[in-house]
Amino acid sequence: MSPHLSRRSLLALTAAVPMAAAAPPAAADTGTVIGGDRLARPGAQALGATALPARLTARAWLLADWESGEVLAAYRAHDRLAPASTLKMLFADTVLAKFPRTDRHTVTAADLADVPEGSSLVGIQPGTTYTVEQLWQGVFLRSGNDAVHVLAAMNGGIAKTVAEMQARAADLQALDTHVVSPDGYDHPGQVSSAYDLTLFARHGLKNADFRGYCGTRTADFPAGRKETFQIQNTDRLLTGSWGLRTYDGMIGVKNGYTSQAGNTFTGAAVRGGRTLLVTVMHPAAGANAVYEESAALLDWGFAQGGAARAVGALVDPLSEGGARAAGPVGQRAAGSGGPTGASVAADAGPSTGRLLEGAGLTAALLAGGVWALRRRARTRRAATGAAGTARGGPAGSGVLGRPVGPEGRAPVAQEPDTRGRHRR
Repeated sequence: MSPHLSRRSLLALTAAVPMAAAAPPAAADTGTVIGGDRLARPGAQALGATALPARLTARAWLLADWESGEVLAAYRAHDRLAPASTLKMLFADTVLAKFPRTDRHTVTAADLADVPEGSSLVGIQPGTTYTVEQLWQGVFLRSGNDAVHVLAAMNGGIAKTVAEMQARAADLQALDTHVVSPDGYDHPGQVSSAYDLTLFARHGLKNADFRGYCGTRTADFPAGRKETFQIQNTDRLLTGSWGLRTYDGMIGVKNGYTSQAGNTFTGAAVRGGRTLLVTVMHPAAGANAVYEESAALLDWGFAQGGAARAVGALVDPLSEGGARAAGPVGQRAAGSGGPTGASVAADAGPSTGRLLEGAGLTAALLAGGVWALRRRARTRRAATGAAGTARGGPAGSGVLGRPVGPEGRAPVAQEPDTRGRHRR
């Protein structure tokens, strides 16, 4: 087997070990679904408020309060679907703190060897030196798989990064998520859920760099030979593009698209002293539908004020005192959805050859991660998430301030590559 093929096969190695972390929603200690029993019920879930927005076509969605973690409304929140580039939120939450913004890295051809054909690219060139800040701008603004692979190479490689992402998902109790590739590109077995993606956003937004990057609208990016070109954020609610207006109070977060997975979006917005999170996955049709349905849910959440009662909760990370979810691996809660569409092949897993390559490294990494996760001192919140925790709060408490400062191998297509545009 050639070295190049061997490197590619490492993308699937996590299927050999971390399925406990990627299992469908397991029962919690009380016998309930992670985040609350209602999140596994069929149909849209909402309590104590007026009717939900009409014409919601997404296969799964969730709306939550950022500060309290209360889930205000949800539909098939634990269905396992292809996440596309929204999985980059987990990549950032795993790797972002490891390298100072001012560190510099000269890219080699090996760093980019495994970027899938047809990927969304920011335009990284071998031989050019980039700061860590510029690489993260490429990830957040342009959803550049080339930037992801360079940062993964700096982190020790794809296999190590994927294993660390799976361990981080386990810590966040994102048990619907199975990571195969750090960039969110379509691979058999790579799935997440509206619930898990919202967990990633909630935790990521606690980090000032994460907030700053996801809310940046434009940046100058190196083109080599001391030239730059401007890159723009592909979040249409943040920038107002493709016929959409900017959403008032939008903080940003992450959008995703592949021709196999469809559109996905997780966003955060702040109004009137309250910050809401929304995730919408795979609406029926239309490039703008994922943004329009996200905006409609946010409007509904802000308009309801204190009327909406929680139907569940976003659980806390184990390492921060969250109550551990339990239950046999592979147990699916009643009413939760299974893999569909591009993810149908997920549960079958990769080939035996892929399972064997790098499995020892993955096992060692995850063993260390599990040991670390067990070091928790207290339980702050029951996983069922009762309504009753205060929402909103004074300015600076429940509010994330504004930060300063459409993604696959053919025929799969990711968000468009705009290299060379606006060069100056």
